[in-house]
Formats: sequence, C-alpha cells, structure tokens
Amino acid sequence: MREILPALERWYAARIPFGLATVVAVSRSAPRGPGAAMAVGPDDEVVGSVSGGCVEGAVFELAQEVVASGEARLATFGYSDEDAFAVGLTCGGEITVLVRPVTPETDRAFGAVAASVAAGEPVTVATVVAGPAPRGATVAVWPDTVAGTLGASGLEVAVTADARGELALGASVLRHYGPRGERREDSVTVFLQSFAPPPRMLVFGAIDYAAAVARIGHFLGYRVTVCDARPVFATPARFPAGVEVVVDWPHRYLGGTDTDERTVICVLTHDPKFDVPLLEEALRRPAAYIGAMGSRRTHDERRERLTEAGLTEAELARLRSPLGLDLGARTPEEVAVSVAAEIVALRWGGSGAPLTTTAGAIHHPAAP
Repeated sequence: MREILPALERWYAARIPFGLATVVAVSRSAPRGPGAAMAVGPDDEVVGSVSGGCVEGAVFELAQEVVASGEARLATFGYSDEDAFAVGLTCGGEITVLVRPVTPETDRAFGAVAASVAAGEPVTVATVVAGPAPRGATVAVWPDTVAGTLGASGLEVAVTADARGELALGASVLRHYGPRGERREDSVTVFLQSFAPPPRMLVFGAIDYAAAVARIGHFLGYRVTVCDARPVFATPARFPAGVEVVVDWPHRYLGGTDTDERTVICVLTHDPKFDVPLLEEALRRPAAYIGAMGSRRTHDERRERLTEAGLTEAELARLRSPLGLDLGARTPEEVAVSVAAEIVALRWGGSGAPLTTTAGAIHHPAAP
C-alpha cells in the first residue's frame, strides 16, 4: 500500500469512498506477495496492482461492487488448465484478494495509519478476512496504542498481541482464531499487514561505485546512508537526492548506529585502515547482508587481518567478499546491479542462476 498512499490519502481526506484490494495469501508462483494492493477511486481511477496485470480487470469490478454495496468481498484467482482464457494467473500460481470499501465511516483509523506509514512509523493493520466477525473489519496496532475494532474484545486482545509480534519482525501473515480469540481454533481468519520503517542500507566509501549502489538501493526501497571519513568525497552533491551523506570514520559511525536483521551493509572503501575496523564492528552486529569490495587478493589479506583481530569463523562466514554476483560487471552502474542482485537473492533464497537453467517455482518464499 505504501506506493499508492498519496492517492488513498487524497480520496480519504475528501471523504470519497474507494475500494481497496489487498493480497492476503499466495501459493506457488504468484507474481506479487501478501500486502500488494490496488485501489479503485472516483471516476474509475486505478492505482496499484495485485498481480502485475493478470487479474486486475476482475479486481476492478469487485472494487466497484464493494463500494456500491458497502460489503467486503474475498476472491481467489488461480490458473485453470481446463479454461486457459478464464480470469486467472498465467504464471500458474494462486492469490487470494480481500476487497473492502474504505470511507471515514467504515475505517476511522485509516487516516492515522496512512500518516504513520508516510512518516515511517511502525504500525500493523489487522483485517478480518473470514469468519463470524465482520469481514473487512480492521484494527490498527502501534507499539503503544490501538485504534478500530473487530467486534469482539477477546479477539482484539489476541490479535493485538500477535500484531505487535509481527510488527517487530516487519512481517505480513494470516492468523487464525476462535470467535473470542481462542488460539487453537480457526473459525476467524485475520490478515496482519505490518508497515515497518524501510530497511537501511549503509554504504561506506564515497567513491563513484557508492553513488550507483546508493541509487539502486534507494530504488529498492532502502533508506540509504553513505559514510566516508574524507569530507572532500562525502558531499551530498555527489549522491542522489534522498540519500543521507555522513562525514565520519566508518567504524565509529557504525558503532553508534542501530542495525537490525534487515540492514544491508556495503563496504566500498577498499582501504585496510577503514575496512578492517569497520568489518570487525559490522560482523558482530545484526544485519541481513554484509558485503565488501575488493580483489581476491584483497579479500585474503582482509580476512587475515580480521582473524588476527579475533573474529571467529562463524563471524567471517557472514562476509560476502568480493561482494556481488558474477555478472561480468565493469562500470559502477553494472557493479551496483551485481550487488543488488546478490542482496535480493540472499533475501529470498534465490540461486542467482539463469531462470532458463532452473526448474520449479520462480518466486521464492522469504529465506530464513
């Protein structure tokens, strides 16, 4: 929903009803994951996508129907071998989409949720998908407050607790409960969609490659910071708009910065006096990806220095060096694509091999 938020906020503020379609479940090779959203507003304006084009026409009609009726609908789309021209996913997967009407009367918390998402503040939206509770009912859960109702206090207590757990992970999942929140029952299905702040990408070394990596990191949705101890290189004018530029010793800056299991760290300084203390700090803290630029020889020498600094084999095994996939990249932009490809492959458990040489599902579930 994040990418279509400006239109939704505009319609909501004008008190114009709109239909919001959200992917709540996927199976096999679905083109988009849970949380993908599409909305239909005034004058049949459409924003967003739930499938990349396969079923948008059918979802458009559903959205019009729910706005007219005021009642949420649930629809599942898959591929049918018997009728290849039926509405479905040509990729062979299956998606389940919840389409609900949104107005200030039906969803009083939507404005606050939209404001939090736009500001990068963490919030989870819990929406009833199926069961005796009203379909489409929502409750918004922040770390310290709750807004909205699901119609049953016991259910809200259980859902709120789970929503805060998923918020800490930044995950969006389906959960099943009894009508009063019983955890061993499954008569009520609730979709928990977490809007955690964007993950961080920390790029160390303000060289020409850093500008390209920062640009593609910003494109992928990361909040990007470039850090270098040399003020002559670490200037905002050398980097894309929206990228934070910091002048500081890399290891000192990282030591005072929070990271988590989604953080990406790219070390491009290519200088032992910067690399070694920085990597010593990085490899001992949470991060999704830690990569360092350099030749094979540079990697071997860097590894020896880190071993001498006391890092264990388990800690050194986290280092992706030389960073990036083998694409034959040469220019800064090509190297940035190589680095981004490795980050995406690591995130989703991809092999990095050409799809034409692989079999099975194209879209991987999240890697452990």
